[in-house]
Amino acid sequence: MNTRSLPVLFLIALLATSIILPAPVRAEDALKKARPDIYDESADAAQQVATALTQAGQEHKHVLLQFGANWCIWCHRLHELCASNPEIAAFVKTNYVVVLVNVNQGRNQATDDKYGNPTHLGLPALVVLDATGKQLATQDSGKLEEGDHHSPAKVLAFLKKWAPQH
Repeated sequence: MNTRSLPVLFLIALLATSIILPAPVRAEDALKKARPDIYDESADAAQQVATALTQAGQEHKHVLLQFGANWCIWCHRLHELCASNPEIAAFVKTNYVVVLVNVNQGRNQATDDKYGNPTHLGLPALVVLDATGKQLATQDSGKLEEGDHHSPAKVLAFLKKWAPQH
């Protein structure tokens, strides 16, 4: 092999690599498809909360606000735990109206401000309201974690502590 063919081989190898390896955008798209959106990025959180408070009043429940964003892996982990753990899912269904508040890129800042900027704790951040809208608790969800996941026992203990007294 002569030295003049090395640049050509390098160029061929570079082109082949760029074709074979996924581009970062494609990798992000694949990740997003594997993890569907849980937050409505166009929703008005103030309206979501108002609707939830009406429902909570009618059903004698509290409102659980989960502040987060679709890119947040911990938001997805907490949401998945609450949906897939039978005991937690049943408890939430019986005692709470859940509102997923999208705070991606400053969205719904007024709602975040209204409840004392719980997002300063990180995402997801939890806020519990009674049916009249009174803020009962703000929770850094990091304190509910255990290793690479949320502790079902800690999450359930938090939910039980702030559930309405029937």
